[in-house]
Amino acid sequence: METFPFILFCSLISFSLLESSSAVDTLTPNQSLISGGTLVSSGQTFVLGFFSPNGSKSWFLGKWYKSYPEIVVWVANREKPIQDSNGTLIINGCGNLVLLNRSNGIIWSSNSSRSVQNSVAQLLDSGNLVLTDKSNTGTENYTWQSFDYPSDTLLAGMKFGWDLNLGLDRYLTSWKDASDPSPGDFTYRLDIGGLPQFSLRRGSEKKYRSGPWNGVQFSGSGIQSTAVSISSFVNEPDEVYYIYEAKGVLTRFMVNDTGLLQLFVLNKGSSKWALMFTLQNDLCDDYGHCGVNGICKINIALICECLQGFVPQSQNEWGILDWSTGCVRRIPLDCQKGEGFIKVKNVKLPDLLEFRLDTSMKTKECRAECLKNCSCTAYATLDSSGSGSGCLMWFGVLLDIRERAEDNFQKDSIYVRMPASELGPDLNQKNVLVIIVVVSAVCGILFLSLLCWWIFWKRGKKTSLKPEKEDIELPLFDLITVSTATNNFSNDHKIGEGGFGHVYKGKLSIGQEIAVKRLSKSSGQGLQEFKNEVLLIAKLQHRNLVRLLGCCIEGEERMLIYEYMPNKSLDDFIFGTTLLSLNLIEITQMLAWLLWKEDKALELMDSCLEDSYVQFQVLRCIQVGLLCVQKLPEDRPAMPAVVFMLGNEGVTLPQPKQPGFFVERSSADLDTSNEGTYYSQNDITITLPEAR
Repeated sequence: METFPFILFCSLISFSLLESSSAVDTLTPNQSLISGGTLVSSGQTFVLGFFSPNGSKSWFLGKWYKSYPEIVVWVANREKPIQDSNGTLIINGCGNLVLLNRSNGIIWSSNSSRSVQNSVAQLLDSGNLVLTDKSNTGTENYTWQSFDYPSDTLLAGMKFGWDLNLGLDRYLTSWKDASDPSPGDFTYRLDIGGLPQFSLRRGSEKKYRSGPWNGVQFSGSGIQSTAVSISSFVNEPDEVYYIYEAKGVLTRFMVNDTGLLQLFVLNKGSSKWALMFTLQNDLCDDYGHCGVNGICKINIALICECLQGFVPQSQNEWGILDWSTGCVRRIPLDCQKGEGFIKVKNVKLPDLLEFRLDTSMKTKECRAECLKNCSCTAYATLDSSGSGSGCLMWFGVLLDIRERAEDNFQKDSIYVRMPASELGPDLNQKNVLVIIVVVSAVCGILFLSLLCWWIFWKRGKKTSLKPEKEDIELPLFDLITVSTATNNFSNDHKIGEGGFGHVYKGKLSIGQEIAVKRLSKSSGQGLQEFKNEVLLIAKLQHRNLVRLLGCCIEGEERMLIYEYMPNKSLDDFIFGTTLLSLNLIEITQMLAWLLWKEDKALELMDSCLEDSYVQFQVLRCIQVGLLCVQKLPEDRPAMPAVVFMLGNEGVTLPQPKQPGFFVERSSADLDTSNEGTYYSQNDITITLPEAR
């Protein structure tokens, strides 16, 4: 209200200096444009002047094509028509365009935020009416332009969307009807809440939307160049807009008074505008045509279906082809009880009603994050930020999904959350793979040991030591060298002992400290078994494992020579009598069994994975793993049964019995002098040394 008296004051000062302007493209401060007068762009394409629609007594200031005066592309005073033909357009003393009526009342003003004393108005051949500083003509440093305030038509070169610095929203509004250019019922604009998407509304009711921008295109309609135009979409922190340029033809995109969004083209040499396309091609483009949790497929007879795992909310209404009530889940979700996702490919993503967007999250993180939240119903991955990552999650119902036609555009997919019973074996292949990996972690060492045994058995029990050395490339130490290094295996050099034998600290002649594991004759380990162990350990090289330097085999002697680790790490973690009374297979199975019996089986999982697994699935695969290593062969399931157990989470599994390699040894044989965590079962005790 404060600007109105100021504009009026500026207008009164300049009004007495006016002279009429006609048939030029420029209006200066000492000129006026009155009814019957026009501005014509330099290329004779567009005209600015006063018009009255057929059947109307009101007058408006607008722009139209010179060769097609019936096609008006912009109207200044849409909301406040002039009641007679006595309108006057001037540039007032503050540099604004002002439209006055017969009594010099202000009907409309450009209301530019910049005050310029030497303003010039010019109608460009693009159709843009601009205000510039007279001393700066020829530049695009406009103080105001009509392209920032569209009516019902988008022309080539117009930005359609937001200037966030200025808070400027450029959108289209239909005419009220064919004879009344005042604002009608339909608006077409760019929504930027969350992810940008175009939407057509009748009042506040959505009628059509493009689908969200995924970093490459809108999921429901592609941004593409055609034979007549080059299109692009800009998504920056200060500007978000769509723009297109024409290729040597006249084009106009408009929303008409019935809500249709259409692109018209006038080719060179033609006198008739051709309709190139209408955005609303079919019923599937009607917003929410199939209701919540439904999907529209235009290529089938009954175009609406419920998403997999959903059923019609009202079967009677669907029976008469009224799909508006949508769909509900056949089986309710039961959070964290083996739930997963089904992939729905090549669709327009659901509307952003209740959602969360994280532009930095990767695909696996997105899935895990959705599973952790019991309210998350679906997710999709996208590249909206251009960083190669992005996660979009929906909460609640899924609305306005349609199957997209096969084309060359990038195809979007959505992952819909499902209870375990709705997934099925074919839809749960990734989960099965994860379960198999975990089961393999429990049973893998057993299989590896059996494989090594089979390989050596095939080679024959008479395999010479020399080929063995060539296979594993492990140095051999002679007995004299090892005996000298350990002072003839004196008790002063002993650093550990157990059922396997003794461990000695030694020092080679080159100064290197070693640890020698000397098997006792009563260990029960023969030459072949010793070779198998050497082969296995030699191939296990890791920065957190003690390095095996070589071995010694002479007569009945069986020795392994390791690098010696100071600070007792070698003594306590590798050669301590607490863990070696057992072999690695026994320890693994015993630990899994004892944790299972004490309802602590999840402690087998690394803590760093706690956000990326489902507890129910992990416990189930551990249970299957223990069933596979039961003591009696008849208690172990066959592999087809194992696959069935892993792929059908609703099937109840039998409780596992004691593992077959669970070797019972008296706790009296164990050295429990080290502090640690103790797990016991009957007369068996495992001591786990504390980490250093």
